[in-house]
Amino acid sequence: MLTQEQLVDIHVLYRQGMTQREIARRLGISRNTVKNYLSRPAVTPSYAKREASPTKLQPYETYLKARIKAAEPNWIPATVLYREIEAQGYSGGMTQLRQFVASFKKPAPNDPVVRFETQPGEQLQVDFTNINRNRQRFKGFVATLSYSRATFVHFSTHERQEDWLYGLEEAFNFFGGVTQHVLFDNAKTIMIERDAYGMGHHRWNSSLLDLANHYGFQPRACRPYRARTKGKVERFNSYLKSSFITPLAASMKQHGLRFDVSVANAHIGAWLEHVAHQRLHGTTGEKPQVLLDKERFDLQALPIREAFRHLPDSISRPTPIESLQHPLSVYDSLLEGQQ
Repeated sequence: MLTQEQLVDIHVLYRQGMTQREIARRLGISRNTVKNYLSRPAVTPSYAKREASPTKLQPYETYLKARIKAAEPNWIPATVLYREIEAQGYSGGMTQLRQFVASFKKPAPNDPVVRFETQPGEQLQVDFTNINRNRQRFKGFVATLSYSRATFVHFSTHERQEDWLYGLEEAFNFFGGVTQHVLFDNAKTIMIERDAYGMGHHRWNSSLLDLANHYGFQPRACRPYRARTKGKVERFNSYLKSSFITPLAASMKQHGLRFDVSVANAHIGAWLEHVAHQRLHGTTGEKPQVLLDKERFDLQALPIREAFRHLPDSISRPTPIESLQHPLSVYDSLLEGQQ
C-alpha cells in the first residue's frame, strides 16, 4: 500500500506532464498502480498503526490504576505514586508518570493566593482539619511554623478545649521551642468573644491564656472571612490529606484493614520526618527541615517545669503498639514506598 506522500507525488507529477510510465519508474512502483490511483483520485492510503513501544512505566500501570481507584474521590499526588513504584523497582522518570496519571484527574479551579511572610520564630499557625475517609471521621490538629513550614500533626476524635491545649504543648515540644505569636482561627472553643475589648482585642478562654502565659506566646486571631492570613497551615492541611491520609487510607482499604485515629497517629511521625519535612517547599524553595534547623535558634526556650499537661481521655494519649488491630509491622509495610 502506498503512503500518502507517494499518492501526492503521483498526482503532482502527472499534473506536471509526466507520463504514467515515467512516474512509475521514478517512484519505483508499477505502471498499473499509478494508473489505478490516477483513476481514483478520492482514494487516500492510510498508514498502518504502529504497535506501541513498551515503556518503563508499563509494568506499573495496573498498580497505578488500582491506587487511583482506591483513593477516589480523592487524589494521590504523582510524587507519592512515584515513591511507591520506585520502591518496587521503577527506574523511569517523573514526566511519563505525570502524563499517565493526568488523564485520570479532573482539573481544579485556579485559586490565587497572597503570601504573607514572617520572621524566624515569630509565628505558629494552628488549626483543626476534618478527616473523612471510608466512613471514618476524626480530627487533625495541625501546627505549622510560618517561617520554616515545619509542621506538627496529631489526630483525635474531638476538637475540644483540651485537644487544642494538648496539641499546642506537643507542638512546642516537637519543635523544641515557642514562637512569639500563635495564630488561631475563630474557634469558639478557645475564643469566647471577638473584639470584646475593642478592635483586635479578644476575650480568650482562660485556660488558653494560662497556657500562653506559661509558655510565653501571644494568641492572635485571623480576621473574619480572611482565612488566607492563616494560609500556611491551610495549605498544609490540603497537602496532609492528599499525600498522607489518602495514600494510607487507600492502602488500608486495599488490604482489608481498618483506617482510624490510631493508625494515622502510628504513621504520622515518620511521614513528617522523612517526607513532609524533606520536600522542597513550593514557596520557600527550601526543605522545611533545613529551615527548621535555622529557626530553632530564634524560638523561645521551653519552660523548665511542665505544669500544663492536658491529656484528653482516650483520644490524645500515645497509642500503645499492642492496641492496634494488627502488628505495627503490617501497617509499616503498607507505606514502605512512601517513607
